[in-house]
Amino acid sequence: MELSRLPRQFNRLKTTSILVAAATLSFNYAVASTSLASHNDGKGATVIHAGTLLAEPGKKPLSNYTVVIESGEIKAVEQGFVTPNKYGDNAQLIDLKDSFVMPGLMDMHVHLQMELGPHNTEEIVKLSDADVAMQSVAYAKKTLQSGFTTVRDLLSKPEQMYALRDGVEKGWIEGPRIIAAAGIAITGGHLDVDGMAPDLLALKSSKTICDGPYECRKATRLAIKYGADAIKVASTGGVLSDTNTGTGQQMTNNELKEIVDTAHALGRKVASHAHATAGINAALRAGVDSIEHGSYADKTSIKLFKKNGAYLVPTLLAGATVVDMATNSSFMSAPIKAKAIRVGKDMLDNFNRSYKAGVKIAFGTDSGVSRHGTNAQEAVLMHKAGMPAAEILKSATVNGADLIGMSDKLGTIEVGKYADIIALDNSPLEDISELLDVDFVMKAGKVYKHQ
Repeated sequence: MELSRLPRQFNRLKTTSILVAAATLSFNYAVASTSLASHNDGKGATVIHAGTLLAEPGKKPLSNYTVVIESGEIKAVEQGFVTPNKYGDNAQLIDLKDSFVMPGLMDMHVHLQMELGPHNTEEIVKLSDADVAMQSVAYAKKTLQSGFTTVRDLLSKPEQMYALRDGVEKGWIEGPRIIAAAGIAITGGHLDVDGMAPDLLALKSSKTICDGPYECRKATRLAIKYGADAIKVASTGGVLSDTNTGTGQQMTNNELKEIVDTAHALGRKVASHAHATAGINAALRAGVDSIEHGSYADKTSIKLFKKNGAYLVPTLLAGATVVDMATNSSFMSAPIKAKAIRVGKDMLDNFNRSYKAGVKIAFGTDSGVSRHGTNAQEAVLMHKAGMPAAEILKSATVNGADLIGMSDKLGTIEVGKYADIIALDNSPLEDISELLDVDFVMKAGKVYKHQ
């Protein structure tokens, strides 16, 4: 569903400098906020008293537990409310006895550099690299504040996104942990640039556009060379491509296979944007790790999903968003509007069939199409489509960690894992809309929100 705006590769040092400047704003906010300072700065343990603890989504929650954090990791999970001084004189208590405590949420499909709206085309021309970097800092902060401590960014301006990822990791910027993907696209297909004057098309075209398996092999290697954590391909057309090329299969079978094999050989996973049945099945046969959207999966698709162990990332929120915009606003072109209404309305039923057939689901929103910070609306839509609350929470924690290959550090509250923890007033197992109002956010042992 993402806008097809791939830039050229830019000088990374320059972009990092831009993000360092952007980080100054985030740092000043952190100094002013008492909640951001409540994590002991590595000088002692942090002790959480959790009234209800969902340590492993998919299993039953626990009552009255203590979670101990040191140096950003979970050091102990104990039954009962253990006195903090057991863990040292400097141990700090965070009282969440009246809260529902669970692992940080994970969104496997975001675009932190944009939000869909009537001025997107204008912004492509008017916004500098510095502007894009500043905007992404703001969107990253909104995402973290809403309880999402890890995201997979599936295509943004690459050098700016890699610098944002690294800035977050180094503590310069307040945001979620970022798995940053690069896009591999065919000429004229979804993810290539469109809807602009020819000279701008040439200016904005990416170095990772490829045609034929050998060009696609090189493009994949180039993307990884410049810093991609993952690879994204578009096996089908897309709703937001400003061209009347439909949503059918666009990338050939041998192009897909070459990209997947090359990425896997270099230790990178591959996500495929895919709407139409033929494109879904071609990507799954090529060995992709996830299908994004999966709007028209059929019985063969479901067999391939289960055979390969691939995940479906449904992005129902993107579908609902574009249907609303196509119906109630006038900025979309005629080709985009027609695709948005058709595909968006079909996504709920298709998701329901895939889930009921046993396809593995990883939570993903396509935020950037929808507004950042509203990511949890996806959970409401998933529940509306028939997925139980317990499975939704698992999709946004355990399954997300598995998809990005980080189950050893993320997804559950267990000893040795990163202390990514959120808390809510009431149980989302009883009312999934509770995820819309997260009251406490900790990432890697640091508190970013505590209402």
